[in-house]
Amino acid sequence: MEKTNEHRAVFALSEYEHRIAGTRSRMAEAGLDVVLCPDPSNINYLTGYDGWSFYTPQVAVLAADDDLPVLITRLMDVNTARMSSMLPDDRLIGFPESLVHVDGDHPMRFAGAWLAEHGYGSARIGVDFDAHYFSPAGLRALQSALPGAVIVDCGRLVNWVRAVKSEAELAVMREAADLADRVMQTAVETIEPGLRQTDLAAAISAAQYRGTDDTGGDYPAIVPLIMTGEGTSAPHITARETRIGDSGATVLELAGVRHRYHCPISRTIHLGPPPRRITDTLKVVIDGMLAVTSELKAGNRAEDAHAAWRRTAEPHGITKASRIGYSVGLGYPPDWGESTISLRRDEATMLEENQTVHLMLGIWNEDWGVSVSNVIRVGASAGEALVTFPMDLVVK
Repeated sequence: MEKTNEHRAVFALSEYEHRIAGTRSRMAEAGLDVVLCPDPSNINYLTGYDGWSFYTPQVAVLAADDDLPVLITRLMDVNTARMSSMLPDDRLIGFPESLVHVDGDHPMRFAGAWLAEHGYGSARIGVDFDAHYFSPAGLRALQSALPGAVIVDCGRLVNWVRAVKSEAELAVMREAADLADRVMQTAVETIEPGLRQTDLAAAISAAQYRGTDDTGGDYPAIVPLIMTGEGTSAPHITARETRIGDSGATVLELAGVRHRYHCPISRTIHLGPPPRRITDTLKVVIDGMLAVTSELKAGNRAEDAHAAWRRTAEPHGITKASRIGYSVGLGYPPDWGESTISLRRDEATMLEENQTVHLMLGIWNEDWGVSVSNVIRVGASAGEALVTFPMDLVVK
């Protein structure tokens, strides 16, 4: 394999070689000559590239007959790729500024022209048509530049390769988990009656970036979600200028992030004595967390984990319409999920050791809610919680 910028990438070259080999195997199964990856998480996974450039079209190009991917990104971002990816300079292709946000042309036409010039004009090319940041205009531009190619929807091909974590990735996930514990502790220490939600979000964000003396943090793919009072019934509400009341529940969904790897965490806090409906519901939710974690083991199906939740919760009259978890890891806005495994009824996906899932047991009623979540590593005989922050209701 040709010389790379390995010393600037987060992981060793052998790690990227392993990822490329796994992707090539799936490409062969799908009969693909080339895969184009517009998802910034997949670009990072295959190349190490990390930059805030995904608001303009960009792709990693992996061909079945080539050792390394090629990154096609905005010309001004090529230096960022030199500083973060493992790719050599001749694998970094910058499209000109004249293609940025203009009518009548598109960076994906540039990418298609590059493919044609390099012998892939009649190739079978896979693209995830449902990827974030890949638009219908981009698809049309790609097709116009490659009239002789067969361009197909390869779905989340690379996402599925990402689902099983290497030991190197797990080490980073554990660092993210440690940061998640610290971020949640900051939130618990900061929250108080009269505090603006935005001020709480500011303290959380500072902790996410600050990390520790030895381990720096990173920005999360999802902003801090702060649900307080009636807002505990709204799982995706963001911080407002509203001040936190003298009493009542607050639900937080946050994350520790290390090298773009996410460890989300959700906990419930109550200012003042909590009502019984909160304590009773949360007790069942925690019991459900333990039951589901025990079923997150290799050889089980995702639906087996969901069945453990139902066996625990439904006798108490607690139901949850949404899925109870999903695959998580490397992520960029707008999502830290990997868009692959979902823990829900009738989900037949077979679990494999060292997959990591965000087990999210949020109960959202009409005007109140509670939540606990952990990131769980799928184990050989049971799941392993990566976070250590106590699941019990925090009462202040």
